[in-house]
Amino acid sequence: MIRISQIKLPIRHTKEDMLQAIAKALRVSPGKIQEYKIMKQSIDARKNEIKYIYTVGVTLNVEDGKAEDSTVKHSRNTNVSIADETRYAFHPSGQKKLSHRPVVVGTGPAGLYCAWLLAKHGYQPLVIERGQEVTKRVQAVEHFWSTKELNPDSNVQFGEGGAGTFSDGKLNTMVKDVSHRYRFVLDNFVAHGALSDILYLNKPHIGTDKLRDVVVNIRNDIVRMGGEVRFGTKLTDIIIENGALKQIEVNHSERILCEVLVPALGHSARDTFAMLLKRGLILLPKAFAVGFRIEHRQTMISRSQYGGEAESLPPADYKLTHQTPAGRGVYSFCMCPGGYVVNASSEAGHLVVNGMSNYAREGENANSAIVVTVKPEDFSSDHPLGGIEFQRNMERIAYETGRGLVPVQLFGDLLQNQDSVTIGSVTPNIKGGYRLSNLRNCLPANITEDIIEGILAFDKRIKGFADREAVLSGVESRTSSPVRILRNDQLESNITGIYPCGEGAGYAGGITSAAIDGIKVFEAVASKFSPVY
Repeated sequence: MIRISQIKLPIRHTKEDMLQAIAKALRVSPGKIQEYKIMKQSIDARKNEIKYIYTVGVTLNVEDGKAEDSTVKHSRNTNVSIADETRYAFHPSGQKKLSHRPVVVGTGPAGLYCAWLLAKHGYQPLVIERGQEVTKRVQAVEHFWSTKELNPDSNVQFGEGGAGTFSDGKLNTMVKDVSHRYRFVLDNFVAHGALSDILYLNKPHIGTDKLRDVVVNIRNDIVRMGGEVRFGTKLTDIIIENGALKQIEVNHSERILCEVLVPALGHSARDTFAMLLKRGLILLPKAFAVGFRIEHRQTMISRSQYGGEAESLPPADYKLTHQTPAGRGVYSFCMCPGGYVVNASSEAGHLVVNGMSNYAREGENANSAIVVTVKPEDFSSDHPLGGIEFQRNMERIAYETGRGLVPVQLFGDLLQNQDSVTIGSVTPNIKGGYRLSNLRNCLPANITEDIIEGILAFDKRIKGFADREAVLSGVESRTSSPVRILRNDQLESNITGIYPCGEGAGYAGGITSAAIDGIKVFEAVASKFSPVY
């Protein structure tokens, strides 16, 4: 297959326009093109005339096996090459016999991908999840949003699919894909029900509504291939002998023999982090980011990004960064076009927000976290769990400020340090209810000032971003894990048999990178141990 990049076409182009562009790039007649498939699609909105930019894979309508090579040479085009069609491949080589099946803790993307590959290759994993399966979890979350009655083990953070189940389902990543794991993740999502456009969109997303079905299909596949998945099953202790794992305890009652444990905990398993630290695992505090969510009308964002073409294009997103004079980074995070702000709390008396979108991104508002980087030196102590206490303090104040509802404030009132008393042109699109408040109570003063500076700077990029009637909500404090569980080059912790995995362990930062880390941990286990069957 021939790969052609940088094909630029008008927004309203036809299939014939694409064929003509391919033929021109290859310097062949359109009749020689057997078929093409889109490998990548993005939008170039940097100039007055907005265009789609494509990378396509082309198959020629010829029998000569060398015709592709000669066509590439004949094209004399640096954007034309032979496509690399290498796929992810890994074959277990471990020789050590397992006495007990491996246990994977957590059904977020890291845990699911690790468990799916273990099951596929005959390791018969046991997967435990403290929360509920998707259908019951959705009911628990909606009950919380309507009543404020929180289930601490099944909520926006915990349950089947992990925190990503209540998100936009973004799949873009900065991870280099030299081992083709990223493409494998996308292919596997599609095989389990995601729409195929995630294979070529520049910023792919599944959407919370579609992702719920995908994770159920992956779970069913794990069971079909010999694994077991248990919900309502919380890791409460680990039993170690001579520096090696021997057993685990679940639900404070049941003991399970175990020599390989993959804790894919997610970034909010604070009680489990504390238990692991108590049992001797090395945990280190790490940087993360905190801030507020900001909501604008999606039409304003799209018109600012696309101008007159806004009605013809999908809801626009953005990615904004700013460096303060003091050297702190302020940036947009987890931008949700046409989305919702959600009460994502997981501890009683504490409140945290996140963003969520359906696949169609049909909501009236765009929202994004505007966050500031915080480092261990910003925490009140150098304890390994100091970052968690930093988060908890802000989340407790946010809960008190909103009296159990999401505290919100207009940006103009934040500037004036006064309580908001009315909503303006942007009606908050919030799951879980909100209360007009003063968000300056929720974050340290210097971080709030940095956020204000960032929003004012972003207004130079997107006119209207600093609208005084834009709605802020708080707090966004779970951008990534506040800890890292130390592991060696074989991805094993200082306790033999424990393989920390994914975002909660400090080695990923989103759905795709967590899934990739789950694949890496599977490879580490399968390189040491032989399958169970």
